[in-house]
Amino acid sequence: MAHLQYYNYEGVGVKNNQDYWYSQAVRIGDRIECAGQGGWDPKSGEIHQEINAEIDQTFENIDLNLKHAGGKGWDQVFRVTSYHVPLDNETLGAMVRNMKKWMPEHQPIWTCVGVPKLARDDMRVEIEVVAHVP
Repeated sequence: MAHLQYYNYEGVGVKNNQDYWYSQAVRIGDRIECAGQGGWDPKSGEIHQEINAEIDQTFENIDLNLKHAGGKGWDQVFRVTSYHVPLDNETLGAMVRNMKKWMPEHQPIWTCVGVPKLARDDMRVEIEVVAHVP
């Protein structure tokens, strides 16, 4: 798929590209699709131990990823898919709080799924987004 443009931000993005052979984002015409982002520090890869901080960092990582791929950030996101270990009221509250913070002018479509495990043992959230970049 050489006609597509792939992106990997510095730090975790480049490391995951090298170690696991995938990209953080792809540009497809007027869309940016982001691979699942976790609540890792984008430079060190360390994941927050508290769920609210982990989800807050995940939203920050998505913003970084979108901007690195040429978008403007969360205001262009129209689709969110989130995966959670566990999916409970605290997790949902943190998600809703961040969606209101990062997208105060619109409400994207959202699929929210509880799963038994994510890619790393210390991950409790992973979020994928699709943005329209006209």
